[in-house]
Amino acid sequence: MPDLADFYDRLPVFEGFANIMDPARYQPLPDDWLVGLTDVVSSTQAIGAGRYKAVNTAGASVIAAVSNALEGRKFPFVFGGDGASFAISSRDADVGRSALAATAAWTRDDLGLELRAALVPVAAVREHARDVRVARFGPSRNVSFAMFSGGGLTWAEAAMKEGRYAVPPAAPGTRPDLSGLSCRWDDIPATHGLILSLVVAPVTQSDPAFRALVQDLLADLEDSSEVARPIPEQAPGVSWPPPGVDLEAHASRQVGESFFLRRVKVLAGTLFAYVVMKLGIRLGAFDPARYRREVVENSDFRKFDDSLRMTLDCTPVVADRIERRLSAARASNIARFGLHRQPAAIMTCIVPSIFESDHVHFVDGAAGGYALAAKQLKLGALPEANAPS
Repeated sequence: MPDLADFYDRLPVFEGFANIMDPARYQPLPDDWLVGLTDVVSSTQAIGAGRYKAVNTAGASVIAAVSNALEGRKFPFVFGGDGASFAISSRDADVGRSALAATAAWTRDDLGLELRAALVPVAAVREHARDVRVARFGPSRNVSFAMFSGGGLTWAEAAMKEGRYAVPPAAPGTRPDLSGLSCRWDDIPATHGLILSLVVAPVTQSDPAFRALVQDLLADLEDSSEVARPIPEQAPGVSWPPPGVDLEAHASRQVGESFFLRRVKVLAGTLFAYVVMKLGIRLGAFDPARYRREVVENSDFRKFDDSLRMTLDCTPVVADRIERRLSAARASNIARFGLHRQPAAIMTCIVPSIFESDHVHFVDGAAGGYALAAKQLKLGALPEANAPS
């Protein structure tokens, strides 16, 4: 059999987010690949305690851990707010399992959160009449993001929550390599009225009516002057100390290093970075203006992983219109959905090197975002009156 470990790296990258609903863009994962998944248990309670930035960090941490374990080799992943999904070849199964176990241990030990994890064979997904198909969307020339279809991720997530294919946390004190994981940008206030976190899932996989619904929704949003990406054109603001200083200290702390000492080092490093960004000081190959442009271009604020997920800066009128349209689709048994309104967005970042252009920035709502929207979807409840005051 041919070596399919570089399957994802060889996939063509498409442009234009509206093309996510084109089935021809997606290719089936090789049968011997595996799907990894994580989610923060009791994330709703953590959000209620004001810890959504920590929840987001836990959700993004496994992407950083697997990427570093694979030494930067490309693999498909998707950030979901309080968790993440990814796929790896069978050749990397042991590496992926170790990264999952270490990340779950770190989340427990350093963040005080429980991270559920699983590694599911793609062959097992297909035995249950689902598929895992993947495409690569390029929002900029610097990065691409994986899109998933076929219902396989949805099935695998349900299996994980039933306790199947579980990857237990590693022993206390085990730490993954989370190099590059940070959250230094300020919260991003809405400019159009509110930040809308949206999750829309099909009732039936491969339903042409669902495909038409998403295409119409995206076309409507694309043409509206009342909707914008949640990242301002000049990138978010920066302050010092950054709001995520403790989380970055936890992520970068080495084995045997005290949290206090690591926090002092992070404070010193972020102070230097703050001055550089504020004053626009060029340092060798690092150009703050270019970096800010790339932050905007490389932001991950919309995706498809068996469900459409988007974080939008929009007016209340647009949010109400989206809700009415999706309520009608739910009544017609075409789609299930959840949405959450909040006054600001947050960004969690993976920056392997400030001198390269492949840094990625995961955007979510600052007050529950995807996690609360997904909860509403699963409960089938009407969205709460959660617009910002």
